[in-house]
Amino acid sequence: MTEAGALEVLVSQQVIAAMKARDAVRTTTLRLIKNALKNKSIEKRAPLTPAEEQQALATMIKQRRDSIEQFTRGNRPELAAAEAAEIVVIEEFLPKALDEAALEAVVAEAVAEVAAASGKAPGPKDMGAVMKAAQARLQAGGLRAEGRVVSELVKTVLAS
Repeated sequence: MTEAGALEVLVSQQVIAAMKARDAVRTTTLRLIKNALKNKSIEKRAPLTPAEEQQALATMIKQRRDSIEQFTRGNRPELAAAEAAEIVVIEEFLPKALDEAALEAVVAEAVAEVAAASGKAPGPKDMGAVMKAAQARLQAGGLRAEGRVVSELVKTVLAS
């Protein structure tokens, strides 16, 4: 999916397939994805690039995770389970998230890059620069990792 708007077409096809399979959860989630992409496109007044499509989906996943946390605290496991099911469907359209070992390698490269640029080993004060370098590496490689996980890993590496 390299051309702009390709994901929206794919989601539309998936909606039809889910409707034919009478899969209500999948149909609803796919429609939410389609609407989110359409709204972003309207907001931008141009077709979305693949990176922007991924960003929109990542935002949807983050919203669902926040909702799961709220529902769990509110003792509503059935609603939390529904949100978790939506996350599974949304993640189908994103590149696979990096495993911890690969993420550690990216963070190590970012730390080395910041160290080379500043001429000294980065410490906790350099977290912003390291995060920026790590996120740039992830984006350049078309990789995906949750910002919170990257942040925790960078903190751990810089503290040691």
